[in-house]
Amino acid sequence: MTFIQVEIKDYIATVTLNRPDAMNAFNYDMLVELGNVAEELRTNAEVRVVIVTAAGEKAFSVGADLKERRNLTEQQVRRNVYKIGDVFNRIADLPQPTIAAINGYAFGGGMELLLACDFRVTSRDAKMGLTETSLAIIPGAGGTQRLPRIIGEAKAMELILTARRFTGEEANQFGLVTRLVDDSSQVLAGAVELAQEMLKNGPVAVQQAKFAIRQGMGVDMQTGLQIERKAYEVIIPTEDRVEALVAFQEKRAPEFKGK
Repeated sequence: MTFIQVEIKDYIATVTLNRPDAMNAFNYDMLVELGNVAEELRTNAEVRVVIVTAAGEKAFSVGADLKERRNLTEQQVRRNVYKIGDVFNRIADLPQPTIAAINGYAFGGGMELLLACDFRVTSRDAKMGLTETSLAIIPGAGGTQRLPRIIGEAKAMELILTARRFTGEEANQFGLVTRLVDDSSQVLAGAVELAQEMLKNGPVAVQQAKFAIRQGMGVDMQTGLQIERKAYEVIIPTEDRVEALVAFQEKRAPEFKGK
């Protein structure tokens, strides 16, 4: 069985978690497959935006496959924890913008996956949360680090230490959500709409802007400004930069090639 499905169309790669019978819980084989997909997308010139979503109507992902984990040795648990963290880091490090289209429950590792994405689109009634402490563990795939950076330390600590579940509406109030839709059936369309807004712009510029923001957030202002300058220098010799100027002069839409 293929646990991860990938469709590439019009420069958008839609990555679908495909274990709906298990609410898209992550077993080890699924993590390996997702990691391989991330590596393939990284260097694919036909992919300018990545959308991560899930099969089925109930869950984006409920996190680690607890049925599998009950039968694992401590060494295998360590392997799985390392693997899920490594895979989500690969997704976070993709040069293309990434959008999580959250079409159902997102708990534990499922929420950590959406945190690893750059943007999040969800419905008002979606349910999510970093619920690990209720299982006597902690988020182990970036949750304790990414959530505070997105919504602030105090609120993130409250949500993690209480293992609280919250709705998409609440997530929007926390500043976690990029775009909120009324119904889960509209989530993927909302993600595609956001992707198309970015696709209008220069692909190299979009990637370099993401790089500058991500790398600059972890350093002081002066170092961040140097990162920004280096990212700009990458863009100067591109064909797309010249095309944008010509298109402006000719009063037409630019035709970007990602070069």
